[in-house]
Amino acid sequence: MTDVVWAYPGDAGAVAAHVARVIARHGPKRLAFTGGSTPLKVFALLAQQGLDWSDVTITLTDDRRVPDDHPASNFGKLNAALGASGAAFERLEEGMAVQPFDLVWLGMGEDGHIASLFPHMHALVRPGPSVIATTPIPLPPEAPFDRLTLNKRALKATREIILVVTGASKKALLEQVLAGSDAYPVSDILRGYGPPVTIYWSE
Repeated sequence: MTDVVWAYPGDAGAVAAHVARVIARHGPKRLAFTGGSTPLKVFALLAQQGLDWSDVTITLTDDRRVPDDHPASNFGKLNAALGASGAAFERLEEGMAVQPFDLVWLGMGEDGHIASLFPHMHALVRPGPSVIATTPIPLPPEAPFDRLTLNKRALKATREIILVVTGASKKALLEQVLAGSDAYPVSDILRGYGPPVTIYWSE
């Protein structure tokens, strides 16, 4: 079973320190970052650290199918935050095969979804680690867009996963999953066979 640990502390500074340690490793690194508001805080912290990003390739775990300059574009926000870092950026393209990662950073929704793998969705199934198209059911009113996302095999094709969540309700859901629930997309990451997971939780 998956090795799961809770990190203390679990705030943005601790997440930034974890990512910085991966970046500092010798040789090429491949990282997959989540979207949302928390990563922007971490990106700002990382940008202040003088890290060498020259052998780092960054992709997203998922994104909305909108132009880069759309407010809902995770790629647009990632590029604005780290575009000057010297890292290479790999865009998500439907059907593309995905090479293994050194780190996959996941968030989680209130419904237990990870990346853009929702409890209920239309999705195109593809074999192997790849990028698939998904449409949440129902479409979230705050982000009513089709998505591109790494599939489960791609998310698990990594040396390690960090799962970064905030709020008491999400902590309760994770505790429910770790106690045995298989009812959520995150269940497969925490309870199936796969890479080790470090949970960073803060209020």
